[in-house]
Amino acid sequence: MPLTDREAKVLNEIQNWERNLRDFEPNDFQLTYEKYLQQSFLLLPEKVQRQFFTVIDSWLFHLHNMIQGSQLQMDAKERILSAGRIFHKDLDKVEDLRQLKIEQLQYIAEQQIARHRLYSFAQGGLAGTGGPLLLSTDIPAIAVINLRAVQLIAMTYGIEVNTPFEMMTSLKVFHTATLPPRLQLEGWTSLMDELENRDDYYFYKGNEEIIDITWIEQPVQQLLKALVITLFRKKMIQGIPLVSMAIGAGSNYQLTRKVTDLAHKYYQLRYLKEKEEFVG
Repeated sequence: MPLTDREAKVLNEIQNWERNLRDFEPNDFQLTYEKYLQQSFLLLPEKVQRQFFTVIDSWLFHLHNMIQGSQLQMDAKERILSAGRIFHKDLDKVEDLRQLKIEQLQYIAEQQIARHRLYSFAQGGLAGTGGPLLLSTDIPAIAVINLRAVQLIAMTYGIEVNTPFEMMTSLKVFHTATLPPRLQLEGWTSLMDELENRDDYYFYKGNEEIIDITWIEQPVQQLLKALVITLFRKKMIQGIPLVSMAIGAGSNYQLTRKVTDLAHKYYQLRYLKEKEEFVG
């Protein structure tokens, strides 16, 4: 069936966002910073570089599987289906959510997005108190929050992330979303190419490596955040380290905002591409 007016509007918004991504021009500072980080990382022995990327990839795979198989995620899936039944009472499984209209799916997805942005804000605030335990668990916690958000957005648009293709895709969506804006176009283009060239939605036949040197800024930013929190945690306002808490909360919120924005656009586009008369 042809796209409805609302679907055409959503598609136009995504295409405008893609154009902005293509037109983005980094400033000299960003280019210098990227070059410095990459050159510094390349000074490490090649074996150490490979081990670093392998460890991060493995960690993300395990986190993804742990989240997907958790009771918390099963409960969230049921809540999404229950929300969908408000609009279509015969929904039985995740794939049935594709029967809903785009505005109905947007409503359900935005509930998930708002909830996870709040989780991220709260987690950042807790880490911002500067406690060693809370600060040390900040990176795993924020990774779990964002990976979970991507999975739930996918489910909202009728996509289970338990097949090899969908698992790799959700991880690559997360990876692309956490890249700096100047590098996101390459990741987004790769996602689009894999979508166009796939034989089916079960087996994954692309590059199974997720993390590479372009992602090196993200862990550096997290370490810098931890350093700034440590420096400001003793700056109290009425006995509360508000400055460091604001830094932690703001940083984590912005990261989750980036992840959920890109993930939402990707899975909306997947939904629209399944329309028979959709023209990319």
